[in-house]
Amino acid sequence: MSAWILFAAGSALFAGVTSIFAKCGIKNTDSNVATAIRTAVVLVFAWAMVFIVGSQHDVKSIDSKTWFFLILSGLATGASWLCYFRALQIGNVNKVVPVDKSSTALTIVLALIFLGEGVTFLKILATVSIGVGTLMMIQKKEGEIEEPEGKMWLLYAALSAVFASLTAIFGKIGISGVESNLGTAIRTIVVLAMAWLVVFVTKKQHTVRDTEKREFGFICLSGITTGASWLCFYKALKDGPASAVVPIDKLSILVTIAFSYIAFKEKLTAKAAIGLVLIVAGTLALLF
Repeated sequence: MSAWILFAAGSALFAGVTSIFAKCGIKNTDSNVATAIRTAVVLVFAWAMVFIVGSQHDVKSIDSKTWFFLILSGLATGASWLCYFRALQIGNVNKVVPVDKSSTALTIVLALIFLGEGVTFLKILATVSIGVGTLMMIQKKEGEIEEPEGKMWLLYAALSAVFASLTAIFGKIGISGVESNLGTAIRTIVVLAMAWLVVFVTKKQHTVRDTEKREFGFICLSGITTGASWLCFYKALKDGPASAVVPIDKLSILVTIAFSYIAFKEKLTAKAAIGLVLIVAGTLALLF
């Protein structure tokens, strides 16, 4: 088995747990503030890995093109995180996560356009399966109470998916000439700056010190697992094809669904369960 597959699987595991920690940390904490705090944790984690592997000296050898795409990737990541945290705060985990993971389909299209990765009949069939499965999972079940902000969670989740797709493409291009840990650390600086800019623009910086200790702990845990997921993901992306790495990473939905039942007692309906099977089947089909 190729090493990049193991790193992609590790990325999926950590990403799945991250969603649960994040949900636990934003019950009373502003989602933008939580994103900013989490990013600060990820930054420390990412740069620690850079010094561990000794790639900090490679910064001066990064060319302008790589810098450009690393920054674009960071901006896309920041936008995706801000949207995702907001969607998690106002929506159901079992609905938000499938929409976010549907970025797989868009990534395949963008990989074809920008990276020249081929599209086969099986990929098209798999993409359709993921799309249908997602729709089945997000449909409102009978007797379910509408979220406080209606369908706004769906908009934020969809935007998160779009930006996540752009992140994968920009990241693939941007890390072609830089050590993966260093690339991740540089991108995190961009995300941190963007996240705190949003906090100050929305004038929520004073709420940071009022964050409950329990929620602060969960936010930090989500930052640690995010950092681990990032490092695994970009290592896999550097060595493997984006059209295969991204689908494996998206299998984190299985981890999230399992833990959402344990932590929040969120149960799947029969239709949602079938939808999950379609998403997983489509995702696994993309590996071939």
